[in-house]
Amino acid sequence: MNADLSRPHPAGQEENSPLLPFAERELPAGRHQFHKERLMAQIHEDLRAADAATTATPARAGARTTTSRNPFLRRSFLVPAAGFALAGALAVGFFSYVDRGAADGPGSTIATGPALTTRIGAADPKGAPQLLDRISLASASVAGPAVRADQFIYIGSKTANTYVKTVGSKSTLVSEQLHMRHQWNSADGTEGWLIEPGNTGPEGVTLAGPDEKGNAPTPHLNAPTHNYLAALPTDPDALLGRIYQETKGKGNSPDQEAFTTIGDLLRGSYPPAELTTALYRAAAKIPGVVMVDDAVDAAGRSGIAVARLDERSGLREEWIFDRQTLAFLGERSVQVQGESGEQGLIKPGTVVFTSAITTRTVVDRIKEIPAG
Repeated sequence: MNADLSRPHPAGQEENSPLLPFAERELPAGRHQFHKERLMAQIHEDLRAADAATTATPARAGARTTTSRNPFLRRSFLVPAAGFALAGALAVGFFSYVDRGAADGPGSTIATGPALTTRIGAADPKGAPQLLDRISLASASVAGPAVRADQFIYIGSKTANTYVKTVGSKSTLVSEQLHMRHQWNSADGTEGWLIEPGNTGPEGVTLAGPDEKGNAPTPHLNAPTHNYLAALPTDPDALLGRIYQETKGKGNSPDQEAFTTIGDLLRGSYPPAELTTALYRAAAKIPGVVMVDDAVDAAGRSGIAVARLDERSGLREEWIFDRQTLAFLGERSVQVQGESGEQGLIKPGTVVFTSAITTRTVVDRIKEIPAG
């Protein structure tokens, strides 16, 4: 495959086009591991559905076929090798797609409704360094996870995406119902599991397995293991330099990509305490980082935020913290400038992505959900 996946594609492609149409603007790049997990989960389910389809009675000519919904790519690309190659690349755009059902049954198992919206909080560039200094000090007092080789890091989160939904010739902006996402990973990354309505079946799918060449995947900043995180430098300058180096050429700008990468690590992993402190101090050194006076996570918890505006997309990525304890609550992306999406449906105040960490701990078994 030699298609250029690095830039948006016009909406309204033919049904047999290999990729779904991109909207006019891009999501913040860097949420690669999150999208890779969603993509690989969908690949497993689509391959299973494809196997079942080979024994099914062919549909009558002209009938609309209901297939697994996949907001990332067409079925012709749903093979493991292509999936690994495309997982990071396809995470850079905001997609419009035809409603085609979900992985765990006909039609989407995640109800959709009007697009999530919010009041756009006031940004204070001068307040960010002081806030991040306070957050780093608070994080230093929290013990990091101790993970044995036979244990798993569990992250339970509430999340939802907003997207342009096209049925026939009509496009509307909708948001998924807020839903729980359960993820387990071993410290070395060789074992993992994901359960998320709409993206996996009720039993979930494995996140383990070789890459497209049959080799064990090599951990990196956008797909880290706990052991990889434990080996990262904890000096803020050295850490930020490492982030800029490894993400060079990605995203809409080096600074935005660095900010997004740190946000990925804070939300999608369980970093050691020393690294968490270093990540906050490194973020304070990124140009354009601001404090936002009010932000609400996917669990409805109001807090204060550290944020950065991607001037190319008009999206502001916000890390949300408890006002009192300064504990990390979650993350969201809000359209704050201009209009984007097909037909300009994404207006300022639209919450394009939201996530709230409800539980993050160490468990003894895959699929073990901690009490409470």
